[in-house]
Amino acid sequence: MVPRVQLPPEIQLAQRLAGNEQVTRDRAVRKLRKYIVARTQRAAGGFTHDELLKVWKGLFYCMWMQDKPLLQEELGRTISQLIHAFQTTEAQHLFVQTFWQTMNREWMGIDRLRLDKFYTLMRLVLKESLTALRMRGWEERQMEQLLELLTTEILHPDSQAPNGVKSHFIEIFLEELAKVGAAELTADQNLKFIDPFCRIAAQTKDSLVLHNITRGIFETIVEQAPFAIEDLMGEMEEEEEEEEEGDEEEEDVSSKKLFREPPKGAFRGTDPGEGEEQPEDDEDGAGTVLQFDYEAVANRLFEAASQQSTPSLNRKRLYKVIRKLQDLAEGVFPEDDVPEKAYRKLLEGRRERKAKRRSSKSRRQSKTGRGEREDPTADPSSRPEGTRQWRGAGADSTAPRQQRGGRGRRGACERRRRPRAGAGPKVPGCREPGTKKKRMQKSKK
Repeated sequence: MVPRVQLPPEIQLAQRLAGNEQVTRDRAVRKLRKYIVARTQRAAGGFTHDELLKVWKGLFYCMWMQDKPLLQEELGRTISQLIHAFQTTEAQHLFVQTFWQTMNREWMGIDRLRLDKFYTLMRLVLKESLTALRMRGWEERQMEQLLELLTTEILHPDSQAPNGVKSHFIEIFLEELAKVGAAELTADQNLKFIDPFCRIAAQTKDSLVLHNITRGIFETIVEQAPFAIEDLMGEMEEEEEEEEEGDEEEEDVSSKKLFREPPKGAFRGTDPGEGEEQPEDDEDGAGTVLQFDYEAVANRLFEAASQQSTPSLNRKRLYKVIRKLQDLAEGVFPEDDVPEKAYRKLLEGRRERKAKRRSSKSRRQSKTGRGEREDPTADPSSRPEGTRQWRGAGADSTAPRQQRGGRGRRGACERRRRPRAGAGPKVPGCREPGTKKKRMQKSKK
């Protein structure tokens, strides 16, 4: 009897990750996380490059077998968060490197119905890679290692990355970087993050890569300039609102001294108009964007584009972007419509918020001045003209009902008078049935 060969644990986990049953796949993902934690905690432990390629092979087909968008997103989040199970930075970078190598190898076999789930997986893995970098305090050495890894596996002309992987990576890079580090990164750190794109845009001979980098990185920075100003204006508005809130609190204290508290059950609780102010303020504000030193970005891009080895097509395209960045550094927007819209939006939002605060303040003052609600059983004659009933109990039923739309018009809910049976229109030359019967009875008599 031939003894059974014991397979390595990575191959066993990969086989279970690619199983047909979802329960088996979920259990394999949980076991893989525990296995990564246990193995990387040992000093002599760790994974080799080939072992992680086998693990990612199983994870790739685990994502392949998953259906339903919500479950796909949840599984993609679980897989991408495996990077935090590794205890060392080198192991994390190796895990990320083998992921992009797996995507490059398997990309051409993905059908169009499964593209969205793997687009989501790429986005989540990039986000968790930047999150791991943030958890270590944005160290410069680790930042350079991650950027070198991504450049080698995706952006470099000698990489095996297909155009789909390159285009999607360029499109989502600034978005995910803004989500993770927009509140912490400085302009100098952001310049280091886009430095690989400057070098590749100047060196590449692929017109598609040049177009994607120019449109997805540099022109995006130019387009986000008004929103960066909007963030600064938002901070100033927050300071003004805090001062106004302090003034309102003082006015509330003085109004409590002047007016007595209304009776129980009368005009209590929050005003629905006041509760709706916060969501509208959230809608007016734009999301946080990355801050850049436009002059430094223009100088770095000019340094890369002015080299002799730069193709003329690349140099011509990059010089246009450099002029826009230089104009931004001088305070001149390349497109006049964009800042005007942004400033108009800011001014309109500020006026609306001030008007709402004034109306809410007047409502509060009017409520504190009233002691009770209006009596619903009061004399109808004492009501305002707009609240009187249209028809009383002893009103003449033959009189036309007066509507708000005009005099003597029939209302929308008033039924039209139906004609009685036999009361149709008289046609010349035709006799009515009643008169014909009367003549016949007379002739018989």
